[in-house]
Amino acid sequence: MALELQLIENDVNGFQKPMEAEMSKTIKHFEGELVKIRTNRAHTSLVESIEVAAYGQAPMPLKTLAVLSAPDARLISVQPWDASIIPDIEKAIAASDVGVNPRNDGKVVYLQLPEMSSTRRDELVKLLGKKEEESKVTLRNIRKDFNNIIRDAKKDKTISENFFNRLEDVLQKVTDTFVKKVEEMAEKKKKDITTV
Repeated sequence: MALELQLIENDVNGFQKPMEAEMSKTIKHFEGELVKIRTNRAHTSLVESIEVAAYGQAPMPLKTLAVLSAPDARLISVQPWDASIIPDIEKAIAASDVGVNPRNDGKVVYLQLPEMSSTRRDELVKLLGKKEEESKVTLRNIRKDFNNIIRDAKKDKTISENFFNRLEDVLQKVTDTFVKKVEEMAEKKKKDITTV
């Protein structure tokens, strides 16, 4: 990451805001990853980004071709704007990693989600841990990039030793806050996965 940041003596906000903006991107990405991990409740996010090749065109996300809903805890319904593409939708869902065989009534495609086994829940918790760790590593890399900026500024004497120390404290506090947020999000998702 090539960060361009102009440090001005005693301007903590000029340092903190760009760092928070970078770290917020990691949180946003982690949220997107969490949505893709199945819990014991049906959620349209499980299928909305499945690419469907219809009308002989390039594949498009399912959410652009149909109305998606989760009428109950284990059911997702997919109502395409055009019923003629139901076979294309079923083919894309079957080929995806959702692990459910679609069925239809001629107008709507239904996905009946099975009860999750304890083995599957354990796999998802493991996947969650991996995604959590990836996010923490990204946050630590952002911290490292910003630390390099302030270290170079101190070396070049564009900021004082005192201001460098203040920025180091800010850097660590902001990093700790974002890491804690990732941990809290992961813990909440873990509860959702393991609750039977």
